[in-house]
Amino acid sequence: MANHKSSIKRIRQTIVRAERNRFYRTRLKNIVKGVNTAVEAGNKEDATVALKVANKQIHKFVSKGVLKKTTAARKVSRLHRAVNAL
Repeated sequence: MANHKSSIKRIRQTIVRAERNRFYRTRLKNIVKGVNTAVEAGNKEDATVALKVANKQIHKFVSKGVLKKTTAARKVSRLHRAVNAL
């Protein structure tokens, strides 16, 4: 266990941030899965709507610091390629 007040606070902050990031990562997986499900079903309209939502949410996660900018760009690019292939 930590001995300094600052390190005890740091542990508390780490726990809170890890929980918050876990929420966002789970949300991200569900968003991507929604787009992929629509693509696999071959439904272009649902896929484009889901893609629009996914694009907005992924970039919001970048602004919150959950994802890096390049990671978000890679994910959005892959989703766009999948939808455009329909």
